[in-house]
Amino acid sequence: MKTEVLKILREAGEYVSGQQLCEHFGVSRTAVWKVIRQLKEEGYEIEAVKNRGYRMGETPDVMTMEELKSRLGTVWMGQECIYLESVDSTNTCAKRLAEEGAAAGTLVVAEEQTGGKGRRGRSWASERGENVMMTLILRPGIRPEHASRLTLLMAMGVARGIRRVTGLPAGIKWPNDVVVNGRKVCGILTELSTEVDYINYVVIGAGINVNQKYFPEEIREVAGSLCLELGRKVPRAELAAAVLEELEGIYEVFLQTEDLSALYEDYNELCVNRGHEIRVLDPGGEYSGTTDGINASGELVVRKADGSVTCVYAGEVSVRGLYGYV
Repeated sequence: MKTEVLKILREAGEYVSGQQLCEHFGVSRTAVWKVIRQLKEEGYEIEAVKNRGYRMGETPDVMTMEELKSRLGTVWMGQECIYLESVDSTNTCAKRLAEEGAAAGTLVVAEEQTGGKGRRGRSWASERGENVMMTLILRPGIRPEHASRLTLLMAMGVARGIRRVTGLPAGIKWPNDVVVNGRKVCGILTELSTEVDYINYVVIGAGINVNQKYFPEEIREVAGSLCLELGRKVPRAELAAAVLEELEGIYEVFLQTEDLSALYEDYNELCVNRGHEIRVLDPGGEYSGTTDGINASGELVVRKADGSVTCVYAGEVSVRGLYGYV
C-alpha cells in the first residue's frame, strides 16, 4: 500500500483527498493516515490540508523498495525488489537468492556496499546514500558462451538511463564501463552459474557513481560522478528505474537472436572507443589499433596498423585509450 500511495501522490501533482485513497484501497481513513505518517517519518514532505487532502512535496533521496517501485514502469524487471540497508556485495546477495530460486527480474539494491566486486576480482566499496548499487537476476534461455553479451546490454541501459534522467552525454567504454566526459561513472560485473550447455542464472551488477563527491587518490584522475558532472544531486531511485526500463526493452530484443544484430548500431552510437586509437591489453601480447565499435557478436573490431583486423572478445582483455583511460 505504501508503494501505491507514493505513486498516486507523485503522479497526481496536486491534492488527493483522503476519501479517494480510502476508496481506492478499500481501507479506513486511519489506515491511510498511518501510511502517510510512516512516509513523513522516512523523510517525505507530504502536505495535509483539511477538506483538500494530501499533496507530495520534496522526497528524500532513498533507494527503498517502495520508492523504487513507485517510480518503476517495467513489466517484470525490478518488480520483485530486495532492499538492504547495508551489504557486502549486491552480486553476492543476488547469487544466494538465485540459488534459492529467486525469479528472473528480481532486483537487489542497497544503501551501502562494503565489499563490492569489480572485474578480475578488484574490490569496490560505496558509502551510504551516495550511489546506486544494484544487481539484477536473470534466467535467460541462451547458450552460456553468449552470456558475456549481457554486460553490453546493461551498459546500454545505464548509459540511456543516465542520458534520460540527467541529459549528460553518457557513453560506453567497451565492454563494461559507462563514462561521462571521459570519467568512469559506472562499472558492471556479470556473473553466472552454468551447466555444460545451460545457464542456471545470471546476475548483473551495476555500481553507478551518482552523488559521490570524493574519490581515493589512486582513482581520482579516472573516476567521476553524475553529481560532479551535472553540478547538482541526482535522485537515485529515479535513475535506477530509468535504467531498468531501458534495459527491459533492450533485453527483450536481444533474446530474439541471442546476439546484438538488432542492437549493435545503437550500441556503437554510445561507444566512446569508436573511431579512436586504442591499446588492447591481451594476455598474449599488447597491441594497438583503431576501432569502429562492436560487431553483431558484441566483439570489439580492431584494425591494426598493418591493416589486419581482429575481433576482441570481452572476457579476454582490457582496453584503454592510446593516451589515457578512454
